Amino acid sequence: MGLLSGLLFAVFVGNPRPAATAKFQQWLLPASVVGLGFGIKINAVLRAGATGIWVTALSLTLTIGLGWLLARWLRVGRVTGQLISTGTAVCGGSAIAAIGPVLNAQPQEMSVALGCVFILNAAALLIFPALGHWAHLSQLQFGTWAAIAIHDTSSVVGAAARFGPDALTTAISIKLARALWILPVVAVAALLCRRMRRDGAKTPVPWFVAYFLGASLMATLVPAPAAVWAGIVTAAKTGLTVTLFLIGAGLSRDVLRSVGWRPLVLATALWTIVSAAAFAGVCCWIK
Repeated sequence: MGLLSGLLFAVFVGNPRPAATAKFQQWLLPASVVGLGFGIKINAVLRAGATGIWVTALSLTLTIGLGWLLARWLRVGRVTGQLISTGTAVCGGSAIAAIGPVLNAQPQEMSVALGCVFILNAAALLIFPALGHWAHLSQLQFGTWAAIAIHDTSSVVGAAARFGPDALTTAISIKLARALWILPVVAVAALLCRRMRRDGAKTPVPWFVAYFLGASLMATLVPAPAAVWAGIVTAAKTGLTVTLFLIGAGLSRDVLRSVGWRPLVLATALWTIVSAAAFAGVCCWIK
């Protein structure tokens, strides 16, 4: 409902300050994710993260390679194809924002890639929980599937929270482990492209991953009334709802028009293949 409300607001009213809301969203999402850490014990986080390391490495490599092939077949621009492939493989908009300057991406190419990711994030929030219940996936299966197949952290958390608390624990742990792959992916891209970022700035580090682990560790070790941690988690979930509204508000008519059919077909095809492969994998290897 938060995402849909934001989308309706963007289309029929218009976002008067898209830059300001985008900046606030970039702050609110990691803060909300850190808040969720107070509701998850550290042993559950470490166990879920360790389970997904090899799955993450394999899926990332295959996704980027497959995206490159599909982009050539569909005649999508090289940079746009790489942005979409990296966003699908790692963590959506954050990965696109980090690798864009390394690839010397133009604003239009960034808008197209981000538009594709945001559209598919919206679809995932509606489709994944329904498919998970239809297939009778366990909480562990759904959390792993969502973390691998859905682009952005906000949509992963939203879909997993709808499915169940254990799915949320698994999904957020594996998804945050995936976020760490931004750093080596950007480093390899910079090495292959033989260019530094145009503005000379450093690649942003996803520090919220460490803060999330710290929050989980605090909730595990610090004696405090359960109501304290529950209050923080409730506030974090509210923050995620607001984040989803802001994501929807960023899908303006201009963004939707700028996507075009070829990049959207590439993003949808790649996302569908990754989702189907991840679904088959969790059904076969996770019980």
